[in-house]
Amino acid sequence: MAEVAVATFDQKVDKLIKFNKTMGLVHLIQGVLMMLFAFFIYPTLNESQAAFTIPVIGNYLEFVPGEGLVLAVTDTLFELPFLPMTASFLLLSAIFHFLIAFPFKNKYRAGLRVGINQFRWYEYALSSSLMIVLISALFGVRDVAVFALIALSNAAMNLFGLDMELLNQGESKVGKKINWLPFIFGTIIGLAPWVAIAFYIGVNPNLDAVPGFVWAILATYFIAFNTFPVNMLLQYLGVGKFKDYLHGERGYIILSLVAKTILTWLVLFGAFQPS
Repeated sequence: MAEVAVATFDQKVDKLIKFNKTMGLVHLIQGVLMMLFAFFIYPTLNESQAAFTIPVIGNYLEFVPGEGLVLAVTDTLFELPFLPMTASFLLLSAIFHFLIAFPFKNKYRAGLRVGINQFRWYEYALSSSLMIVLISALFGVRDVAVFALIALSNAAMNLFGLDMELLNQGESKVGKKINWLPFIFGTIIGLAPWVAIAFYIGVNPNLDAVPGFVWAILATYFIAFNTFPVNMLLQYLGVGKFKDYLHGERGYIILSLVAKTILTWLVLFGAFQPS
């Protein structure tokens, strides 16, 4: 019976590796198309749509005689190229899918056997942090320090996800006492970017001028953002098919593709809107 169980596990992982190859290709194609659009098609649009960049600024204290320390705004530090950055999180996903499917497939297999996929969490720490930074930029975040804090807190949330798997590793989660602290801490730190975005929405006196595609991006990412912890909860609670860790692994892959695909094409649609 043990040999049959091993064979079944290996067959499932083989299918997951093939699935990663397919998903890597899908992400790669979309990323390349977005890059081509950003560098070769978008620049040919009319002048009102010529630049889809976000200025990133820095703040510093300056001593002014008679006034003391005064907060001064620097000139723009750099421009955030929105479309190439959007393509980047697709290409990051493609790279990690291919790493799993080719040079590190044995490490991937060994990790899945004990309920761990470290590649997933490292990829999310990079790609989803980039995604939330871009979304926050659409709602008025401009300060480089705020961008850094948003990205780092989001990355920390994902690394807590890795910690969750490391602390609770084992071939089966069913009937096992689960250490939920990483999940709880990750949830808390994961709220930080949303608090920042909510603040910028709350102080914006011109919300009616925010394009519809921006709200669609926010809603899409918020829904997707909350499906990932649900997927983890189902895994660790052993609900239905999620008793099999590999079922949840496939769920993560599908959720990631859906979220990034919808966001990418919403951004593409938004690029054609009047500035």
